[in-house]
Amino acid sequence: MDNDTLYWMGLTRIQGLGVRSAHKVIAHFGSPKAAYMASLTELEASGLAAPLCQSVFAQAGLKEAEKEIEAAAKAGCRLVDFGDVAYPPRLREIPSPPLVLYVKGDIHALSGHCVAVVGSRRPSAYGLQVARRLARDLAERNLVIVSGMARGIDSAAHHGALEAGGKTIAVQGRGMDGIYPSENKRLAEKIGASGAVISEFPLGTGPMPENFPIRNRVISGLSLGVLVVEASEYSGSLITARLATEHNREVFAVPGNITTAQSFGPNQLIKQGAKLVGEWMDIVEEFPPEVRMQLLPSGEASDEVQGVEDRGKLFEESLTPDQKKVFNALRVDETLFIDAILDSVELPQAQVLQVLLELEMNGLIRQLPGKNFIRKL
Repeated sequence: MDNDTLYWMGLTRIQGLGVRSAHKVIAHFGSPKAAYMASLTELEASGLAAPLCQSVFAQAGLKEAEKEIEAAAKAGCRLVDFGDVAYPPRLREIPSPPLVLYVKGDIHALSGHCVAVVGSRRPSAYGLQVARRLARDLAERNLVIVSGMARGIDSAAHHGALEAGGKTIAVQGRGMDGIYPSENKRLAEKIGASGAVISEFPLGTGPMPENFPIRNRVISGLSLGVLVVEASEYSGSLITARLATEHNREVFAVPGNITTAQSFGPNQLIKQGAKLVGEWMDIVEEFPPEVRMQLLPSGEASDEVQGVEDRGKLFEESLTPDQKKVFNALRVDETLFIDAILDSVELPQAQVLQVLLELEMNGLIRQLPGKNFIRKL
């Protein structure tokens, strides 16, 4: 048994100790084991509430953790704690990442370049077709497709990735001793054979409604970006998109018929600045060049990605003086608010807005929510 995992798992079994508080305690002491070995006075000095200090000092959670580790092994789960080198590096970046992940399948898939595809549990035929096609096209370009294995769009995305012979990750909102929904048991087996099924919830945890917003942060956290394909006004997919924004991830959306409820979510996201997606390249071109070159076969990288950049460079060479002035004021590594651009170029506001639109239409810059702009080249 891995002693480090025992202590990480132990903290998850202390009643009343949330993930955020656990991370604060670990940051204070340097490791979960050090927290368990600390004196009561040292625990109190860490800022932890008195009842929780008593629990950690009394070694609470360790016996339960030992049993959980043994049960997870019997269930065929690999446990990946936050201190493990196999812990997904992108997931580490989010606020309050899970202390321990339960994994069935390829542990390396979690550290690949991932895109989340999420959406309605009651999609239209159009939504199912688009989700499946985009997931298949992205998986063919070596992206790992992440979703929640729910009915509808999630399942279609997993199936699309599998059809391409690619990898896909299903993030469960329940313990790994069961599958939700139950009709996806066979799908889960296929996902585990080529990618991974994961959860942060202990064995025996059922699919309670409150679990799904929690698991949505993992879907976003693993991914470079989140694609929403059909989602109603109060869909959990919009929670995932909001989390993606908070996690500094890209947000993508497939536009839909304005007369259908399932189109509200993606259409609203596009209004708010999400990238409109009609094909796989709309997603891949938003990633940093070094990521794109890793994702695409060399031929495709030159034909598709390089083609986009070449078209931009050709247009850049033909910029008007005003366009050059605005373009040169922008940066590749930092967004600029419209007021900062106006102060920098000293042109009339209406003229600057027109130039920004021209640059955006020609793929040289990107507009982000809140009238912020960034160079793409």
